[in-house]
Amino acid sequence: MSGQPTETDGPIIPMPSLTPDALREAVAHIVPSRLPELNRHLARAATNAQRTSSLGPLRAFTLHWGAIVNIERWPQRAARFRACQERAACPLADPEEARSAAAEVGRILRAASEELDPE
Repeated sequence: MSGQPTETDGPIIPMPSLTPDALREAVAHIVPSRLPELNRHLARAATNAQRTSSLGPLRAFTLHWGAIVNIERWPQRAARFRACQERAACPLADPEEARSAAAEVGRILRAASEELDPE
């Protein structure tokens, strides 16, 4: 038996709390290549929160990265998400196939977001 969990076994990691530190730790574990992107986004969100005296930018950051983590922690869903992103962005793709792939990207993102418990 493989050491990697399958979709039926559950996620790679439990869903972390929706805090910058917990999300950073999760991204570092499951998709470390996206850590620089998360750090840039967090810096922009913190700057915007301070500039506007609003927690809105930080809330948007945690909801965005919460959805990303929620996708990436499930291997099959993450693979499907990436495959659809690639098909949607392919300049040589059939336009109908690209639209269908983009719609599925949206459905996956929506489902991952709806599963979050923002407390």
